[in-house]
Amino acid sequence: MADTSLARAVRWSASMRWDTAVGALLIVVLLLSFSFVDGFGNALNLSFLIGNTLPIALIALPMTMLVVSGEIDLSVASTAGLSGAVMGALWNQGMAIEAIIPVCLLLGVVCGLVNGLLVTRLGLPSLAVTIGTMAAYRGIAQIVLGSDAVTDFPARYLDFAAGRIGDTFVPYAFLPFLVLLAIAVVALHATPFGRRLFAIGASEEAARFAGVRVKRQKLVLFVLTGLMASLTGVFWALHYASARYDNATGLELSVVAAVLLGGIDFDGGKGTLGGAIAGVFLLGSLQNVMSLLNVSAQSQIVVTGVLLVVSVLGPRVGRQISVARAGRRAASAGPPAPEAPTPAA
Repeated sequence: MADTSLARAVRWSASMRWDTAVGALLIVVLLLSFSFVDGFGNALNLSFLIGNTLPIALIALPMTMLVVSGEIDLSVASTAGLSGAVMGALWNQGMAIEAIIPVCLLLGVVCGLVNGLLVTRLGLPSLAVTIGTMAAYRGIAQIVLGSDAVTDFPARYLDFAAGRIGDTFVPYAFLPFLVLLAIAVVALHATPFGRRLFAIGASEEAARFAGVRVKRQKLVLFVLTGLMASLTGVFWALHYASARYDNATGLELSVVAAVLLGGIDFDGGKGTLGGAIAGVFLLGSLQNVMSLLNVSAQSQIVVTGVLLVVSVLGPRVGRQISVARAGRRAASAGPPAPEAPTPAA
């Protein structure tokens, strides 16, 4: 039991150190970028940085919870693309934007529900399921809208999605994101719901024996992920003033890389939402800097892939080093001294 407790303490300590390291690295990258990258500190560029990072950040909120529970959803980008395609098609049919957005959000709920039911009711692995639905949802999006691009959305919605508050660098859309972030932090780290997710990720069998309704919890997470992915699709279409079937292509790679970079263990049960968001904005800052330095899009994808590998290996290597050090310290301390015999009465 003592060894188990020691191992858990080592894993938690390593995770916390990784979160702290990612936050510190984000600060270092920002300071160096302000100092040495021309145009980085410009208010317009900073607003672009935040606006371009928001799609990743929005999906990272439920994705963090999903990975903590030991699952993953790779169909999020296709769900966002399908949401944008439906939005464009309905707008072309003359439907009001105020009615279109709820339809798109409901569509995301359905997409997440399909993923969740396949995983929780049929027992299929989420990785395989969401790879399949990733292709299916993108194909449906192409059927819905074809190769058309819809760009004539109402100006007030475009201004909200792409505009910023006065002369500051803060986009309008950043404010509702902060509200969603606060709700997600409280839900994951300060409620029984969040504690159940960590329990499921640490040991699904033990959580089930403890009375946690594992399948229901996971189904809720997949639905929330689909909902946020569809909201991201709406935001993407308005932010870039273009609804296309291929919107957000490849976004799932950035989301997963950012979440894992922030210290969320791919095996589940460990990590913090603060670390995940730090990873999101670290990745967004690096991509912004590379764009300012005229680094090609292909090279940026390579960097994202390398960061994904590092984010998976880093915490594991850190834990192994911590375990090895703890073992050496225990060995150097030697066996405990034998207790003195109790004198006979």
